[in-house]
Amino acid sequence: MSKRKVIVIGCGFGGLQFIKNLKKNAFDILLIDKVNHHQFQPLFYQVAASQIEPATISFPIRKIFQNRKDVRIRLANVEGIKDNEKIVETSIGDFTYDYLVIATGAKTNYFNNIEIEEHSLSLKSTYKAMTIRNKTLLNFEEILHNKDNIGLYNIVIVGGGATGVELAGAFAEMKKEVLPKDYPNILAHKVNVYLLEGSGHTLSAMSPFAQKHSEKYLRKMGVIVKTGVFVKDYDGEKVTLNNGETIFSKNVIWSAGVKGNSIKGIPSELLLPSMRIKVDRTNKITTLDGVFAIGDVAYMETEKYPKGHPQLANVAIGQAKNLAKNLNLIVNRKHDNLKPYEYRNLGTMATVGRNKAVVDLPFAKFKGRFAWFVWMFLHLMLILSVRNKLVIFINWAWNYITKNSSLRLILTDDKESTEIN
Repeated sequence: MSKRKVIVIGCGFGGLQFIKNLKKNAFDILLIDKVNHHQFQPLFYQVAASQIEPATISFPIRKIFQNRKDVRIRLANVEGIKDNEKIVETSIGDFTYDYLVIATGAKTNYFNNIEIEEHSLSLKSTYKAMTIRNKTLLNFEEILHNKDNIGLYNIVIVGGGATGVELAGAFAEMKKEVLPKDYPNILAHKVNVYLLEGSGHTLSAMSPFAQKHSEKYLRKMGVIVKTGVFVKDYDGEKVTLNNGETIFSKNVIWSAGVKGNSIKGIPSELLLPSMRIKVDRTNKITTLDGVFAIGDVAYMETEKYPKGHPQLANVAIGQAKNLAKNLNLIVNRKHDNLKPYEYRNLGTMATVGRNKAVVDLPFAKFKGRFAWFVWMFLHLMLILSVRNKLVIFINWAWNYITKNSSLRLILTDDKESTEIN
């Protein structure tokens, strides 16, 4: 009997863990992704702020699965699915499946504002993190011969969730520790880091304790925090807020929301406005035959989470492991033994800067240096390879001691490097 064909679209936290937990050599597995590496998204902000190199949080997919002879890998863009024919359409051809797992994650949500999307930067890939790093450093270079352009001095981060808070803190530290050393001719006090948040608090998904202290840390670090404001427009030069205020900036980073990376062929009645796909408690897309969705792109209502689970790595990993166990049961015709997924919230955390972090656990909430060490330890444990764990740890230790990383490379092609905007 031939092996059942399983296609997995996306090698984020969900897709990676799903394949790792499938019984070896029980399936014919095809992994399709548009990039050739797994990306560790929680540390994108450190790449953007020149604290670590992108290679330390990027893991070649073929290296990860080089000992899995049952896994084939194709680099391609998925263009759609045909459920009635069990076909995945891609930029390199069509592939058939018995079971399909959509683990495409989420992308930046610009809320249909085309101009903001065109002119702002986002932080949803290693490449985009590098783009932010290049843009920020190029702006500093341009200030040296264009001191009167106030937009070059303002770094504006839109969205006060964990990504926005961590990025704002990292840039605030860069302004204080790096700018005076690398650019002594730039008056550091003229450089501003703005954090704009639509709700009343930063880290709105966390506890009031975390909200209070994260904002307190940011303000103490010199970040200009504005809550209860929305960005109406950004034309590449000027940010316009809903209260009429304007901020001139050549560097706007958008982290105000995400939407699912859905795929053409999913019935519209199964898609939320956020483009997340409705699934049942086993992550199956109910009206499609043998098709599942996991992670950020999946929307599962439960008694504990009637509005769906938070879009966190722990959710994607948990759903992936549960689905792998269930699929092993399905092929053995043990449908009555399928286990519904239930998210166990082990806590959330965010770092603001050196010795500054907030941690929400079910049984305790704490902040400061100890919280920062907890944050570092847990993130190191999630890094895939021992080598990368060591490299990141050494980078962190060096930065902690010297307050001066040496990773501020502007990496563009020759044409781009001479066209500073």
